Amino acid sequence: MNRIDDWLDWLPSPSQHFLVVSIGLLVYVLTTRVRREQRAPTTAIAWVMGLFLLPYLALPAYLLFGQRKLRPAGSPRPPRAAPAGHWAAELIDCFGLSPPSECSVRMHADGASAREALWEVIEGARARLDICTFIIGDDALGQEVIERLARRAREGIKVRVLLDGFGAISLPRRYFDTLRAAGGTVAVFRPIFSLRRSGPRNLRNHRKFTIADDRWLWSGGRNLAGEYFTGNDAHPVAWRDLSFDLQGDVAAAAARQFDHDWASVRSHKARSVPSVPPMPGGVLAQLLPSGPDQTEDTVQALLIAACFRAQHRLLAITPYFVPGDGLRDALRLAARRGVQVTIAIPQRSNHPLADFVRARAMRDLARAGVAFQMLPFMAHAKAVVVDDDLAFTGSVNLDLRSLLLNHEAAVVFYGITEIDWLAQWIDTTASAGEPYRARRPGLMRDLAEGLLLTVAFQL
Repeated sequence: MNRIDDWLDWLPSPSQHFLVVSIGLLVYVLTTRVRREQRAPTTAIAWVMGLFLLPYLALPAYLLFGQRKLRPAGSPRPPRAAPAGHWAAELIDCFGLSPPSECSVRMHADGASAREALWEVIEGARARLDICTFIIGDDALGQEVIERLARRAREGIKVRVLLDGFGAISLPRRYFDTLRAAGGTVAVFRPIFSLRRSGPRNLRNHRKFTIADDRWLWSGGRNLAGEYFTGNDAHPVAWRDLSFDLQGDVAAAAARQFDHDWASVRSHKARSVPSVPPMPGGVLAQLLPSGPDQTEDTVQALLIAACFRAQHRLLAITPYFVPGDGLRDALRLAARRGVQVTIAIPQRSNHPLADFVRARAMRDLARAGVAFQMLPFMAHAKAVVVDDDLAFTGSVNLDLRSLLLNHEAAVVFYGITEIDWLAQWIDTTASAGEPYRARRPGLMRDLAEGLLLTVAFQL
């Protein structure tokens, strides 16, 4: 009995509990007002209910993960220019981002051609190489990337590698040592276990850039590991993915974004990157960064606008499909007014939690006429095609984390050749899948989906 009494003595009194709840709610209200945070209703409800019911857990979690937008001061803002006369270019222009420019573009048909293009960009650098990635694999491809970068650094090329803090956890220490010994520089974006204040740890950098001399960009959805190219020991069958390389002013815009990300880690002012003249006869393209360092949720805004602008088709491929309410409503309305909406996703991805919760949105959208093609293989590609007027591809998944929390980047293509290429690639990949058939969920599954969507996918 004494032990029970001793344990009860540790519990806070009702007045103490009420004080902690009040402090937690006050912190939430004040920080939200000061930062002028715009939160989805489900996110706001989740935080308020958590602070009310479990303040001792929810308050520390809110202080660590509650911030969604960073102050955009110091981010790259090129001089405003007239848009290209396209609704998407006009929308992106109002975000204060770089305008469309004519570039030389090369799409990569498969992992082998993507790898060869990556080597070309690395070997083609004459003064500097900037690499931003989420993961460098502890495999043959990751090792070759490090060896090539180290050799270029020894040859006098200024090599900088920016690796996300989550991806850095699994990176062998010898990779850092090899690059630094060769004269390269390595920085980690928001290290998970660092005590240095560098922003909320749940806002990850998911961008994929390899940039040579501020003029040549290799980008897309591939991390620098074997499974994203031709396979490795852990994944003998390579994942389907998309990437491209281009030369022109879009590469300069990516270099500005990289330098802003690098400067935020190194706590110094970003350097000035001059624009590159348009390439006559090139493809009209535009960089679209997204994330906490942007004033608006740029990719989500473009997607929602595309749903209302589309006339006959909207094609997409994504490994994870967990849209927010706004995007889900826009997709549903597009399908209801007769737009052919087709989304290809893996039957089983490498993230079971995302596979579990996606069913709620898929059931709703399937009833409205959205066609889901369930692929029998892992596809890591991220791309969207709207009619014959617009396509974009990059690092952005169609889930809440990519659209609202991560630092991401895509390239928007306005040229018919690139639009057709991406549309054909998505159609061919989707044709290997089976149509999705919605099933009515049981009570427990329905509750579990709602709980995970409210908590896990809103932080």
